Amino acid sequence: MPAGAAHREVNLAVLVGEHRPQIPAIEGVSTRFAVGSGLREALDGANALLLWDFSATGLVDAWPAATTLEWVHLGSAGVDRVLTAAVAGSEVVMTNSRGVLDAAIAEYVLGLALAMVKDLPGTVLRQTRQRWEHRPTLRLAGTAALVVGPGSIGRAVGLLLAAVGVHVDAAGRSERAVADGEPFGCVHGSADLAAVVSRYDLVVLTAPLTRETRGLIDATVLAKMRPGARLINVGRGPLVDEQALVEALQGGNLAGAALDVVNHEPLPADHPLWNCPGTIISPHMAGDAVGWREVVLDLFLENLRRFQNGAPLLNVVDMSLGYVATQPGPVTPAFGTSRTQGVS
Repeated sequence: MPAGAAHREVNLAVLVGEHRPQIPAIEGVSTRFAVGSGLREALDGANALLLWDFSATGLVDAWPAATTLEWVHLGSAGVDRVLTAAVAGSEVVMTNSRGVLDAAIAEYVLGLALAMVKDLPGTVLRQTRQRWEHRPTLRLAGTAALVVGPGSIGRAVGLLLAAVGVHVDAAGRSERAVADGEPFGCVHGSADLAAVVSRYDLVVLTAPLTRETRGLIDATVLAKMRPGARLINVGRGPLVDEQALVEALQGGNLAGAALDVVNHEPLPADHPLWNCPGTIISPHMAGDAVGWREVVLDLFLENLRRFQNGAPLLNVVDMSLGYVATQPGPVTPAFGTSRTQGVS
C-alpha cells in the first residue's frame, strides 16, 4: 500500500493456542480468532495475520488459503517454525516481536550463569537432604564469555555480563568490527567457533535458527571448549547437536549446561539431558517475565496502526536470512520494571 494512505480496512486473522490476546476494538479492523485447522477459514479474505501463540500450529496447512494476505506478525522473535519455502517465496511482509523481551532474557541468562558458578542447584539439593556442607564457589567476574548471535538479545546479554565484570566477545555470521554501543571486545565469524571457543569460560547461544546455524554447536566445537566451561542456550534447541552435548557432559568435558530450549519441546521424560551432571533445564521461559504478553501485544498494536495507515512496519523480517536484519547498536530495554512489577 502506498505510504501516506490512511485508515485502510483490515481483516485480521489471529492464530491462538491456549492463550487469546485481548485485542481492543479498533475502527476499521475486523478480527477472527482461529485454533489449528480453523485458520484456513479465518484466512478467507484476511489481509493481516497475527500468529500469537508460538506453539500454535495450522499455518502450513492453511497457507494455500492466504490468497489475500499482505502482512504476518509473530508474537515471538523466532520465525523458524513458520518460515516455510512457500511463505519465504511469497510477497507477504513478515514482522516479529524482536526486542521487547531482550532485557528479560538477559536477566535470565545472568541468573543462570550465577546459578552455575555459585552451584545454587547443589545448595538446593543439599537443603532438601538436610545436609550442611560448606564449600567454596567460583567468581563470575574475571571470566570470559562468548555470545553466539550478536543481535538485540545477544547485545542485551553482553551488556549485563559486562556489568558484572565478565569480558564478553561475540560470534556472528562473519567476522566484523565492533559497532558503537556494542559490549563486545570483538566479533568472530561463526565458521571460526572451533578455533576460538577454547578462550571462553561461558558460551551463550542467542542466535536464531537458520540453515547456517542449525547444529552450529557440534561435537567438534564442544570438544574444543574448556573442561571447566559452561554452555547456556536461550536461542533455539537445534543450534546444538544434542547427542554430542550429552556425551560431553557425561564425559566431564564440560562443567555444565543451562538449556532453556531443546530440540523437541517439551523435553521427553526419559531424555538423558535431565540427569546430565551440572545441567539446568527450564521450559522455554527465559523472556516470560510477568507482563510479557501485554508488552508483545503493544508492539503488535503499534504495527497494526502502521499497517492501517500505510506507515513503515517495525521489525520486518528478511525472509532470505530468517531474522530482522538491522545494523548493530545499543540496546534500549523495552520491558521495564514499572510494567512488570507494578511500580508506579
